[in-house]
Amino acid sequence: MDARTDKLIRRTTMVGAATAAYFFLTSDLGPHFNALDPIKRAIESAQFSLRSFVFGSDKEVHKETHKNANEKPKIDSTK
Repeated sequence: MDARTDKLIRRTTMVGAATAAYFFLTSDLGPHFNALDPIKRAIESAQFSLRSFVFGSDKEVHKETHKNANEKPKIDSTK
């Protein structure tokens, strides 16, 4: 087998295995406790942290919205 083809097959296999492991770890296996729950919570926490880092925190948006709601409207006295 060609070296480039072998490298492509190995990389594809690794990506497929990582994707399958991700879906297995984050799947909902019902209401009973699962030994993988701590790992699932860690993955979801990392997803939330990354999402809030990239898109901004919901708390910051909520604070700004709340702050703007408490401000009194300015009246233009030049009219």
